[in-house]
Amino acid sequence: MRVTLAGPELTGLVVDRPGASVRLLLPSPGTAELVIPRWHGNEFLLPDHTRAVLRTFTPRRVDAHQLELDLDIVLHGHGVASEWAATTRPGDAAAISGPGRGYDIDSAAARFVLAGDESAIPAITQVIDALPLRATAAVLLEVAHPDARITFADHPGLTITWHDLPVASPPGDALVRAFRAVAIDDETRIWVAGEAAAVQRIRRYCFDELGISRRHCTIRGYWKHGRGGDINP
Repeated sequence: MRVTLAGPELTGLVVDRPGASVRLLLPSPGTAELVIPRWHGNEFLLPDHTRAVLRTFTPRRVDAHQLELDLDIVLHGHGVASEWAATTRPGDAAAISGPGRGYDIDSAAARFVLAGDESAIPAITQVIDALPLRATAAVLLEVAHPDARITFADHPGLTITWHDLPVASPPGDALVRAFRAVAIDDETRIWVAGEAAAVQRIRRYCFDELGISRRHCTIRGYWKHGRGGDINP
């Protein structure tokens, strides 16, 4: 679901790289009131010293003139971000912080491999839009439900493959298999994001088995299976 945040507070928000992030503050479970937390050294805490409910998202679109920010949120039936997106209404209060670091695309690179699950689709969409026209890119996407498939903008060097996650398989299994089947050399630029354990398997494969240079890889854990947290929806 695409949620649009709007208001004068967005004045000055600049996102100049694809795959960046913002943190969305949500009301605490069981409440509708949005309370701004304070930074306490290493985390944001509410006045009662409980942790603020924060989730990290890709800023899918930033309109500096209309002062709008779009977030694409995965609806998966549970979790505070999914439930908030399904029930929020125009005029509801929201708060964000950011942006966080984006992806520096190597404009001289000739080949890219981009891989991720549903949570990575907004960032991968931005990376595709920013790729050099002469570059080729293999895009590997794992989805747990066919409804997550989208249409990407045309790019002459783009090859997209969708990989359905088998029922009862841990998240990332299909993605890891697909990634290991792709030809990769040290001149390939790699961007991967998704479930933390799965991308760790891909990280080990790139560095320990293939010996790919770390400076050619951006590999990020967006969420962790079995744990509600503030990594990503």
